[in-house]
Amino acid sequence: MHRDLRDDPRLSQLPKEPIDRLTRPLTRFLRIETASGAVLLLAAAAALILSNSPWADSFLAVWEAPLGLQIGTLTLVHPARDWINDGLMTLFFFVVALELKRELVLGELRHPRVAALSIAAALGGMLVPAAIYLALQLGESGQHGWGTVMATDTAFVIGCLAILGRRAPTGLRVFLLSLAVVDDIGAILVVAVGYSDEIGWASLIAAGTGVAAVRALALVGVRSVPIYILAGALIWLAVDASGIHPTVTGVALGLLTPTRGWVSDRRLRAILGRVLAFPPGGDHWSGSTEDRRALRSAARAARETLSPVERLEAALHPWVAFGVMPLFALANAGVVLSSDALAEPLVLAIVVGFVFGKPLGVVSFAWLAVRSGLAARPRDLGWAALAGGGMLAGIGFTMALLIADLAFEGALLDAAKLGILAASIVSATAGLALLAWLGRPGRDFASISDRTNADGRSHIRSERKESAV
Repeated sequence: MHRDLRDDPRLSQLPKEPIDRLTRPLTRFLRIETASGAVLLLAAAAALILSNSPWADSFLAVWEAPLGLQIGTLTLVHPARDWINDGLMTLFFFVVALELKRELVLGELRHPRVAALSIAAALGGMLVPAAIYLALQLGESGQHGWGTVMATDTAFVIGCLAILGRRAPTGLRVFLLSLAVVDDIGAILVVAVGYSDEIGWASLIAAGTGVAAVRALALVGVRSVPIYILAGALIWLAVDASGIHPTVTGVALGLLTPTRGWVSDRRLRAILGRVLAFPPGGDHWSGSTEDRRALRSAARAARETLSPVERLEAALHPWVAFGVMPLFALANAGVVLSSDALAEPLVLAIVVGFVFGKPLGVVSFAWLAVRSGLAARPRDLGWAALAGGGMLAGIGFTMALLIADLAFEGALLDAAKLGILAASIVSATAGLALLAWLGRPGRDFASISDRTNADGRSHIRSERKESAV
């Protein structure tokens, strides 16, 4: 039997079907995370074009159509845009929380000093733009929208890194991905604290009880996905009724998801060994036989070797990247271009907050974290490259639109959308230009940075000491 397996290596692979000719290329496409940025850009462009076309009224009215259900005295009806922003975006934040949990336990963020750099930069990238925005809008009608300039759009940042290709250092990729994930979590906390209605404590306590119940189910070994989906839906309804933005549900449940597989590699090999022990051929794989039960056990063991975090992220990420996010862009990026909206001081406050506040906050807080010894900077990530990454962090499309929709109405909302779009374009262009210049053949990101550092020699020595350690 073992000789037959060696003679025909195709037996070690899953059998192929005609449908694989379609699904396998599609699967490869879905796994390319950068493609989601292109799809998101197309959706945003389509929304902008349709909002300024003869079909504008019909297009904008679609997102205001009421959807929901009524059972007796219970009514659950919201405009279509709210179902997208509050419901589907919960799934987006669930995936973001899964990514954060994986990075904290298994990825780069499990190293405290590496994590400290991204956390400090993300914190600066939120506080400094908000401070600049408030300085420009203090006492104005747009003052309440300070949270609009605090978020970074992960998909577009990743898309920009893909454009740079090998010209972007590995350290910058890890740094920006980590920053974007931490930034997204910070943004949802801003939504929960600054843009929620009056809190209904009874509903909030019910939601907290539901979260505790989910944790208890995991501890006792419940592994049924439908049960967790039902529990998550009930928690979402309770959070929505409490007045807090229900997307917080996605963050809480994502961070509760286990990062360890149920079946160890050793146990998996033992279970698969039982299956391989049966002779090939025959009809012993059919019916309720011991052989058949062993095969089912092997299938489940193979699935459960991966942790829930990894399985859920792999299953949901394509749906979020190519479904939820483009739909969100279609529903929220539409704005009627007008000179009145462009003349609003709010547009300038948002542009300045993103274009100047983001890189200033990212670089200054990262520098303070490194100089204080709390964080370590990768050797291939110079300060100039980090500044370019800070410029890319000024692309605040998705979360910025979500917060703007909560903070503004009418003409102010249109002005905010224009500011977000303009700031994202300028930030992307400036960041790409700087990083492309730094990444030209023959140039070294780290050496360029250290030459421009006012304390270059001591910085190089400290880096050498860190590498020696």
